Amino acid sequence: MKKRVKIAFFDAKPYDRAWFGAALRDSNFAETEFEIDYFESKLSASTVKLAQGHDAVCAFVNDRVDRDVATDLEKYGIRLVALRCAGYNNVDLEAVWERVHVVRVPAYSPHAVAEHAAALLQTLNRKVHVAYNRIRDGNFALSGLVGRDLYGKTAGIIGTGKIGKILGRILAGYGMKLLLSDPYPDEAFVESINAMPGGQATYVDRDTLYRQSDVISLHCPLTPENRYMINERSIALMKREAIIVNTGRGGLIDTRALVEALKTDRIRGAGLDVYEEEELYFFEDWSMAPIRDDLLARLMQLPNVILTAHQAFLTEEALGEIARVTLANIDAWATGKPLDNEICYHCEGTGKGAECVRESGAACWVDTVPPAVTSPAAPSDTEIAGRQVCRKPFSYESERFTDEDDTCADGETPSD
Repeated sequence: MKKRVKIAFFDAKPYDRAWFGAALRDSNFAETEFEIDYFESKLSASTVKLAQGHDAVCAFVNDRVDRDVATDLEKYGIRLVALRCAGYNNVDLEAVWERVHVVRVPAYSPHAVAEHAAALLQTLNRKVHVAYNRIRDGNFALSGLVGRDLYGKTAGIIGTGKIGKILGRILAGYGMKLLLSDPYPDEAFVESINAMPGGQATYVDRDTLYRQSDVISLHCPLTPENRYMINERSIALMKREAIIVNTGRGGLIDTRALVEALKTDRIRGAGLDVYEEEELYFFEDWSMAPIRDDLLARLMQLPNVILTAHQAFLTEEALGEIARVTLANIDAWATGKPLDNEICYHCEGTGKGAECVRESGAACWVDTVPPAVTSPAAPSDTEIAGRQVCRKPFSYESERFTDEDDTCADGETPSD
């Protein structure tokens, strides 16, 4: 007889229901049967009560799993939070340690995010958004629509995980020279670009990248060190024709400094899929209400800005993969299988996972209370207690949003 797992699904959108519904119809889990209750509310201390009576919680990027939420989840007997995204800076990993397991989807479609970054760049560079609106008004004039060839220009890519590399290949295909920045340089990637006809790529220090790039695209994690990496000082180093693209995390950019630079034509433009204070507005319909965030309102009004609402991940392929992996993660937990996509605050994130015990089939921590859905076929307490425990050192908030596929080395998201 299959185990029934009841899932409290927070911040549910129509596309979530569609793709998880399809995944449930197409899935064939031998030991598990899922029952999903969809809630439009975001998970927080005030809404966590909706999770009572469920076995697991499914959460997204703007759901909050803080100490209060973790305490209530434990009280309700819920031992799993399944993130349907890669990033997890919305989870207090210390608070959930040894109370609630947390799993994620480390990678779903890096092509989706890289292609969206390229789309933002091309649209902004050739002023396609301006031309589109003009034509709808019957204005066929070309004045003010002059762009620049990308061929022969220099693209700076900060963060060369999966997404950064894919974008690098796209831009190299345009004939752009690549300047790269990453604490873990991938020389094999550089060689692959340089082997392309006319390909040029090299790793440089960040200030050199700022000074020499015509396009700067951000694909690095949001860490205490990287917060506001694009600021008044770094913008002052950039070319006046520079375009900034951010499909990573909003906190990488000091928005106030960016707005000032855009107002004064200090840089040419910005293509943004994320915003540092997006939690209240993104994924919701505010068309009939005032935008009270002055910086966001200013970005929306500037003609040299393209702003999308964290949609870089939103492709059919990515949504299908998110649903598939999320359900597989929950199935693994319910049936006592290794949690390959589990995360914990001991994950260092800056290495490549060689010393991560959990990667070899262990849990991040010993769960002395088996899941409520555990059957006699699942591991016993003795078997669980015999697992090794991941004890990698970790500095809280580091490496939250990279796009690597290392399961204990933290992967991005996709603008997930």
